[in-house]
Amino acid sequence: MHPFDEDKTAYKVETTNYCYKVMPFDLKKVGATYQRLMDRILQPLIGRNVHACVDDMVVTSVKEESHLSDLEELLRITGKYQLKFNPEKCVFTYEPKNSWVSC
Repeated sequence: MHPFDEDKTAYKVETTNYCYKVMPFDLKKVGATYQRLMDRILQPLIGRNVHACVDDMVVTSVKEESHLSDLEELLRITGKYQLKFNPEKCVFTYEPKNSWVSC
């Protein structure tokens, strides 16, 4: 979340004021805002080897050998925009249709 917008998410608990440093998904229209951001920054990858929907990113690779480079490309772009992943929510699996998938 941009520091300029943090005060717009302020709330009070007892005598202390708090505000979000990251965009919470329970705010109105956050899902649509996030999706626009993903569509914009992942534009070179979407449809080729990345699918982004709501709060999921899926990397699909036709060949096992290219999967690591596809993942590196996604991580390089998301790192450029300072996006972070929760390792507990990342899944790496093999799908039977000869494609490698990461979420």
